[in-house]
Amino acid sequence: METAFSAAEKPAPLDGQVKTQLGISWGDARKLVERGKVSVNGVVWTDGTKKVPSKAKIVITPNAPRADKRAERAPIEMVFADTQILVVEKPAGISTVPFDDPNEDTVESRILALLTDRFGARGGRPSLGVVHRIDKDTSGLLVFTRTWAAKQALASQFRSHTIERRYLALVHGVPRETRYESHLVEDRGDGLRGSIEHQKRRGHTPKGTRQHAVTHVEILERFGGVSLVACRLETGRTHQIRIHLSEAGHPLLGEKVYVRDYAHPLAPAPRLMLHAETLGFVHPTTGENVRWTLDAPDDFQAVLDTLRRGERLSKSDQRGNEAHGPIDSARAREEAPQDGPARPPRRQPPPRNHPGPRGKAGR
Repeated sequence: METAFSAAEKPAPLDGQVKTQLGISWGDARKLVERGKVSVNGVVWTDGTKKVPSKAKIVITPNAPRADKRAERAPIEMVFADTQILVVEKPAGISTVPFDDPNEDTVESRILALLTDRFGARGGRPSLGVVHRIDKDTSGLLVFTRTWAAKQALASQFRSHTIERRYLALVHGVPRETRYESHLVEDRGDGLRGSIEHQKRRGHTPKGTRQHAVTHVEILERFGGVSLVACRLETGRTHQIRIHLSEAGHPLLGEKVYVRDYAHPLAPAPRLMLHAETLGFVHPTTGENVRWTLDAPDDFQAVLDTLRRGERLSKSDQRGNEAHGPIDSARAREEAPQDGPARPPRRQPPPRNHPGPRGKAGR
C-alpha cells in the first residue's frame, strides 16, 4: 500500500523521515530507499542520507520495481589461483557476497560462474569458501578458498589477526599518524556503527556487543585539505577504517554514512576512496608467506592525479557515485570468517612459483 506524506519543515535526511513516518528501524528504512521504493517530488531517490527539501512530497511504494543499481559488469580479474585459494581484484560497486537477495550480482557469484564455465559442472557446484569481505564501494584484493582445509586454515589466521592488510584512503584534512584503538558497537544510538569511546565523549553509552578494533594510520601525501593515507589493519571489524577516521574528524572522500557529525564541506569523489592494496598470509597448504599488492584503480587514481596537479576537485569527479547507491552499514564485512586461472600481476615480477596472474606479488 502506498504511503504519501509531506517532508519535515526543515531539510532532513530521507531515511530518517521514512523511519519516523512508518515507525520502522533504521535498517528497514534504508532498505526501502536503497531499493527504489521511495520517491521525492516524483523522482526516485536511492540515497537515504540526502536531505529532503522542506515540505517536499514523499511517496513510499513497497511494491515498486526494485532500483537497478548493479555495478557495471566489469570482469573480475584473477590475481592468483591454485587448487587451494583464489585471490581476485574486486571492483568498486559490487558486494562480495549476497546480503539479503540470493540472486544479487556479487563477486562470489561471478567467480562461481567463471569456475563453472572454465571447468564445467562435473561433480556439481564448484567449491568456494568466503573467509573475509570488503565494502561494496571499496576496491582491491580479496581471497577465497577452494577447499575446506584451506578455509579452516585461513579463517584461523583472520581470527588471530595475523593476515597482512593495507588499505589506501583519501581523507579530509590531515589525520594523526598513530594507532587508532576503540571498541565498536553495532548501533551507537542513531542506527550506525560507532565506538563506545566516541559516544562516551558525547555523553552517551551505547549498548551491545563490543568489538576491539585497531587501525594503524600513516600519512603518504598531503594536498591541502585532503590527505592520502595508508591504513594497516591489526583487526578487521565492519567499517573499521571508515569509523576510526570519521570519528577522528577525517572522513573518507566519497563517504555517505559516517559524515553526520562532519561540519565542513565534503570534497567530491566518484565513490568511497578506499582501496585494499596489500594482502598477505601464510599459504594454507604450502606454509609459505605469500603477499600481493595491487595498484589503485583508474577512478581512485584520477582523483589522486587531480590533487597532485594542485587542482580543486569538481562535482564532475562525483560521476557514478549515485549509481552505486548508499552504503548500508550492515552490508559489508571487512572480516567475517564463515563457510565457504589467472592473469599476471601488474608491474612487478611474480614470485618464483607464482602461476602467473595479476597484481604485484612477492614472498
